[in-house]
Amino acid sequence: MDTVYNDALTFVLRWEGGFVDDPHDHGGRTMKGVTQSVYDAWRASQRKPAADVKGISNDEIAAIYSNNYWKKSLCNVLQSHIDLVQFDTAVNMGPVRAMKMLQQAVGVGVDGDFGAETQKACDACNPEDTVALYCSIREALYRKFAQAPGQDRFLAGWMNRLNALRGEAGVPGFKKRGSGEADFGDTDHIERVPDISPDDSIEKW
Repeated sequence: MDTVYNDALTFVLRWEGGFVDDPHDHGGRTMKGVTQSVYDAWRASQRKPAADVKGISNDEIAAIYSNNYWKKSLCNVLQSHIDLVQFDTAVNMGPVRAMKMLQQAVGVGVDGDFGAETQKACDACNPEDTVALYCSIREALYRKFAQAPGQDRFLAGWMNRLNALRGEAGVPGFKKRGSGEADFGDTDHIERVPDISPDDSIEKW
């Protein structure tokens, strides 16, 4: 794994916490951000028997995040800082939603397909402006999703994570927090937002 990916993964894992099995969390049984269903699929793809996600290894975690989020969301072809924001968003809100949010941030058609037009816009954009707009789009979604039944208690954690991301990505007015303990707000973890299908709006819950 390269240094850029490892640094991004370090940030993400700080906010993914340890083992979680919260009935209010749509992600379900989760270890360091990897859900049981994702782990089951990964183990099957590696021709390994099913296992409890609570015992997942660090190497498996790094491989799953690289395959399912970093590469799937095309973080490896994005400019510095945009790659981190895209990665963290894909992990917390789903790769399809993250791709559509990226397209909205760079001002191209929002179809969830990273084609030549999206690549050109990403290459030509100003990273600082794009990251700031992307994070504003994400904040608006969090505030909307917090209005869903039972989800308001996750808003503080969502915002703490987002503001830490803003600091890490160099958004003006936000400080880089270093490797300190993550503040999950009113719960013991940051809730995963369910992903969408390519035909859905980014605002679908």
